[in-house]
Amino acid sequence: MEYKRVTLFAGHYGSGKTNIAVNYAFRLKRDGKPVVIADLDIVNPYFRTKDSERELTEAGIKLISSEFASSNVDLPALPQEIYSVVHTRSDYAVLDIGGDDRGAYALGRYADSIVKENNYEMLMVINMYRPLTRDVESTLEVMSEIELASGMRFTAVVNNSNIGEETTAQDVLDSLEYANCVASAAGLELKMTTVKEDLYNQLCESVENLMPLKLQEKIS
Repeated sequence: MEYKRVTLFAGHYGSGKTNIAVNYAFRLKRDGKPVVIADLDIVNPYFRTKDSERELTEAGIKLISSEFASSNVDLPALPQEIYSVVHTRSDYAVLDIGGDDRGAYALGRYADSIVKENNYEMLMVINMYRPLTRDVESTLEVMSEIELASGMRFTAVVNNSNIGEETTAQDVLDSLEYANCVASAAGLELKMTTVKEDLYNQLCESVENLMPLKLQEKIS
């Protein structure tokens, strides 16, 4: 698979973008890439890339996140190290962007440099089983809000439609029409569909570009 140097994952709250970002970083590393993952989500304190810090470090993946991640403090501050990710261009970078338009404002600080390098993907993570993205129209509205706030345009769509641990293979299959319609309406490619690892074998022959996910554990 051909990778862009910078891969950005964005989506509404509950879309699962953080878990996908972490899994994608591991995928890059397995393919021999020098990888750094940065958490730009300064809005939602529940799921953080920092929850996977130990596993990322053991795999040789550098994690950049706010010093307040996984704490009771949630401040709109980002580490200066993120500028080095954008400007030095020595690593493959995975960026976890905050949920909806408010979280996407943080990306605006780096948008010009990322676009100028022109070696990136900005992926919209969608989940038809979440309340605010149940249909194509509402999902496109969220996409538009994120693009406006971040100053960047999406390049492809990732279908992560699931209902957590209760997700069945049929739930994933039922989401494919929705995902394809969102991508088509946005004029974008449906880059991949993601599933829990235990569903992968049931779906790999019937779903194109399927990516298995190891679920991220929340630090209590």
